[in-house]
Amino acid sequence: MKILVCISHVPDTTSKINFVNGNSEFDTNGVQYVINPNDEFGLTRAIWFQEQQAANITVVNVGGADTEPTLRKALAIGANEAIRVNASPTDGFYVAKQLAEVAKSGNYDLIICGKESLDYNGGMVPGMLAGLLGYNFVNSCTELTIEGNSAKASREIDGGKEIISASLPLIIGGQKGLVEEKDLRIPNMRGIMTARTKVLTVLEPIAANKNTKAIKFEKPAPKSAVKLFAADDIDGLINALHNEAKVI
Repeated sequence: MKILVCISHVPDTTSKINFVNGNSEFDTNGVQYVINPNDEFGLTRAIWFQEQQAANITVVNVGGADTEPTLRKALAIGANEAIRVNASPTDGFYVAKQLAEVAKSGNYDLIICGKESLDYNGGMVPGMLAGLLGYNFVNSCTELTIEGNSAKASREIDGGKEIISASLPLIIGGQKGLVEEKDLRIPNMRGIMTARTKVLTVLEPIAANKNTKAIKFEKPAPKSAVKLFAADDIDGLINALHNEAKVI
């Protein structure tokens, strides 16, 4: 079984976020980048298929040379090879077009994406990729097993979960539940050393429309200060909730 895992290169949630050029561009100075968490759940599940069913894993990213440390980490975790499409991931459709071209040439049985990336949370790429390729698609996937050419998946729905059977090739938009956080792999020294010799192929992008453009970013309004009331000042608390917070 051949698996393609799509990897996004996103800021760590502990990083301080700022914008430059009139708040039109993200300031990358001093920002630590990591594998997108939803993608890391998918990669870890792919490693399970590798160990249990001898699957071959390729990781792919659309990005500049600065994303290669993230791909090398994925190789250190256990992926067999990596591909970087040398282009800026400007919007979901553009990224999906680049990934579709990689998928077509690789003849993959299973393509694992995160359901959304941590930076823009657009949630567009997995569905667009499935549409471009004409593959079966399961979004918000929390469980996945494969036997032969058949897959069984679970996904979250309002008020419960849905069990789906599908044939390969298949694309999933994965999230926590594919594996738990305690099951995520930390690269060991052997994996890090081995990753240096694994193949990382750089491809030039195909022509594709860039249909959206970020005009301006705006940070959320700062949280207001906490207002404390004495334990016996019930009237003051009720007045503040009614007239200031307007929640009652």
